[in-house]
Amino acid sequence: MTATPTVLAVVQAGGQGSRMDVLTRERAKPTLPFAGSYQLVDFPLSNLTHSHITDVWLSVQFQAGSLYRHLAAGRPWDLDRTRGGLRWLMPEEGGGSAAQDGFSNGNGDDLYRVADSIRRFRAAAVVVLSTDQVWTADLRPVVAAHLERGSDCTVLTTEVGRTQATQKDVVTVGGGSRVTKVEHKPQDPSGTTIAAEVFVFEPEVLCRTLDDLRRERSHTEEGNTGIGDFGEHLLPRLVRDGSVHAWPLEGYWADLGTPALFLTAHRDLLAGRVDAVGRPDWPILTRWPELPAARVDAGAVLEDSFVSAGCRVAGTVRRSVLGPGVVVGAGALVEDAVLFSQVRIGVDAHVATALLDENVEVGSGARVGELAGQQSAEDDHITVVGRDSVVGEGAVVAAGARLEPGSTA
Repeated sequence: MTATPTVLAVVQAGGQGSRMDVLTRERAKPTLPFAGSYQLVDFPLSNLTHSHITDVWLSVQFQAGSLYRHLAAGRPWDLDRTRGGLRWLMPEEGGGSAAQDGFSNGNGDDLYRVADSIRRFRAAAVVVLSTDQVWTADLRPVVAAHLERGSDCTVLTTEVGRTQATQKDVVTVGGGSRVTKVEHKPQDPSGTTIAAEVFVFEPEVLCRTLDDLRRERSHTEEGNTGIGDFGEHLLPRLVRDGSVHAWPLEGYWADLGTPALFLTAHRDLLAGRVDAVGRPDWPILTRWPELPAARVDAGAVLEDSFVSAGCRVAGTVRRSVLGPGVVVGAGALVEDAVLFSQVRIGVDAHVATALLDENVEVGSGARVGELAGQQSAEDDHITVVGRDSVVGEGAVVAAGARLEPGSTA
């Protein structure tokens, strides 16, 4: 009998999500909700569990405490194990050279900091995933093809528009699915095929290349390895000196890294374009809120919306997603919005084209944002209200405004 190859997964939970503005001031970006009841970290962990990859390391760089309760030691994904399972990787002081202390500077630098541990683990392949995206994929055939080809790296790819490609790693794919070029956030991308931020690496080649890059580049930036993100140096070096292959990702994929992308993905969800949720054969696993079923009062109106556990709706909700425990008062209107958990919308208040973080209170008769006229979401039209903020009775928060966590308007 042929032994099953050992696969190690490294889930990079990232640093401070500055692109999400006030929504990530006080939380790790992977805790951002999706579809009401899920968090972004659920997607990589669920894909790994369903792919039977059970040695999972989670690298956290910012506000790690905001993940503890939800992850519950890996229990929702059957990762609370005596051997293997979920392991936390935290930033350390005094764990190596000055270039390794504190927070990492890019996902390549983050991987370099655990290179010695990766070597000692002796896996046949290392799967590296981000936590900013909504997607599903069985990684077993990807790893099998990677090992059969003897690839140094296999990159899952997807197609995006040219504007989004300027913020990603654009890859050129030649014959035999071989990657021939990588462009890191190009101003004028040569194509629209991008790295979907899921990679399979050959461990020894990975660690050796990271070591080489550190020796070559550590002098370029003080207190930094100089490795940066994958697309800056690691992937181009592997393309130049080794073998990198592409694996097209089937189905829906979305990066939720900005308010516009976050709202767009929820609009896609409401339009039925997101095949990553609702699959009985591939459920997204999560830690469910301990709340009763939602209640809709007589006279309330619900149209094209998602309503989570514990909600109570007495007003009108259109094309919106309500997180757990949201209350919408009588006469209130919520439209084209995503409300995080425990938001309270007062009587006759209006909320439109907005993202409201958890525990926000909107007073009676208040107005938050205004309905966007254009089809595509734009950051400067989306109103974003930070957690624990209070919008007073009759107050007006303009379209595109940002309220910091704990604000009063």
